[in-house]
Amino acid sequence: MRTRRPALLAATAGLTALGVTAAVGAAALPGTGGRSLAAPVPVVTSPNVSLVTSVLDTATISMAFSPSEPLAYVSSLDTITVLDIRDPRAPKPLGSVVNAMFQNEAMSYGERVEEDGTTTKFVLSAIDLYQVSPDKPAQRNLGGFELVVVDVTDPAKPFLRSRTRTRTSAHTARCVDVQQCDYAYTSGDGGKFTIVDLRDLDKPVQAGDVASPAAQVGGPQSGTGSFATGHYWDFENGLGWHTGGGGVALFDVSDPTDPLLLNGTTAEGRAVGWNDFILHNSQRPNGDVFVEDAAPSVFNGNVLLVGEEDYLDGGDELLCEEAGSFQTWHVPSLQGPADYTGAVDTGSIAPLDRKNAADLGEGLTLPAGAFCSAHWFDYHQDGFVAHGFYQAGLRILDVKDAAKITQVGWATTGATEVWDAYWVPEYDETGRPTGQKTNLVYTADATRGIDVYEVDLPELTDAQKADKAAMEARRAAAQSSGDSAGSTGGDATGTSASAQGRARAELAGAGSRTGR
Repeated sequence: MRTRRPALLAATAGLTALGVTAAVGAAALPGTGGRSLAAPVPVVTSPNVSLVTSVLDTATISMAFSPSEPLAYVSSLDTITVLDIRDPRAPKPLGSVVNAMFQNEAMSYGERVEEDGTTTKFVLSAIDLYQVSPDKPAQRNLGGFELVVVDVTDPAKPFLRSRTRTRTSAHTARCVDVQQCDYAYTSGDGGKFTIVDLRDLDKPVQAGDVASPAAQVGGPQSGTGSFATGHYWDFENGLGWHTGGGGVALFDVSDPTDPLLLNGTTAEGRAVGWNDFILHNSQRPNGDVFVEDAAPSVFNGNVLLVGEEDYLDGGDELLCEEAGSFQTWHVPSLQGPADYTGAVDTGSIAPLDRKNAADLGEGLTLPAGAFCSAHWFDYHQDGFVAHGFYQAGLRILDVKDAAKITQVGWATTGATEVWDAYWVPEYDETGRPTGQKTNLVYTADATRGIDVYEVDLPELTDAQKADKAAMEARRAAAQSSGDSAGSTGGDATGTSASAQGRARAELAGAGSRTGR
């Protein structure tokens, strides 16, 4: 949530829906005293969604999953907690550190192998307004613009390790490469973002500021006025997708100290209906099998999933019909148009469809009518999205037809505020993630804590199975030829090295590098 914030809670109202369950046998995170709305308030779901359990917490904001073992990290307004998810249906707290702050809504995880062979694991706590902890009582923050490194190497004893100020907004901050996290980017503001050098985790420093069209002001009709801000980074194999008031900007970040602007959104990136406040966050599924100039499909790697946050800006967003939407955008090419100079509104990434909570239909319960913008979401490999819509709860969306978003499941209650939804990773018998997602969803709920839902997902059609199989065949062929996701030195999900290299070389020659 960008910090123009209405009241978090509204009075619980009557519930009418298909099924009602209550959170029973809920665990409690440290510091809660067992206090949460999760236990006494019934949950209403579609027939294919069921509540498994709840983990009580005070004002849960965000989560992150370890890429190497069955652990999850939870950031709330008062603590950072490590969860054991070996049994993902019954997560258990292992350790925590008091870290009162606002708001760290997109916690980022990093791990690295040190010279002595040991592995260091840590999360980034992005400070937007304030931070204080008895772990470091002499160090506190009022005003934001700071990044804190929290060491979670020992899951039973996390601790605040270091911190650094940032010149641009640290509303969120993300590791460019999870496997090392030598560098992180801030969300930014005023048309720029900050590169943070994390190579020395005890002494992180700012490494420079970079211009981004995503961190510029919204369009004149968007209501953002002079509120020029970026919001989030999604990284995949040497590419970085930056979302914010100015739409979406795509960067080549294969050299994280020298990012190169490749493409951006069309004028709709700041147009009425598409961006009435900020484009909040994004994911591009299957970017490693990107097919240039192909029909838009998540199985072609050319669909960008985007959440638009719009909850209290012009005033009409108090009605769900006018609140922020979940969107799909077509990425015809990684490289912008031939005359692309990096100016806002001049890219080739174009919109396909959008749906807000009211458009999706079933699942609305009062008081959701007052606060139901799209917020954070996560993608499942079979073409489904788990999405948090604040007081409109959890929505399960089908995006296999990118031009026609449909709802296939939901869960809500009269006292809920779902900030984020995550498909739980699948783990093998050794505890290593397989790269697939289960049909379990964790929601980060600011009023309930963490809810665990099980979703009975619809079967893919024969045609959809064929499209997915063709995608997997392309992936296998690329990997066997060496033109695979891992060949560019980035994360394990990304676009091909050759396509990325061509874009970097051509755009560098055209003078499209951003200024510092």
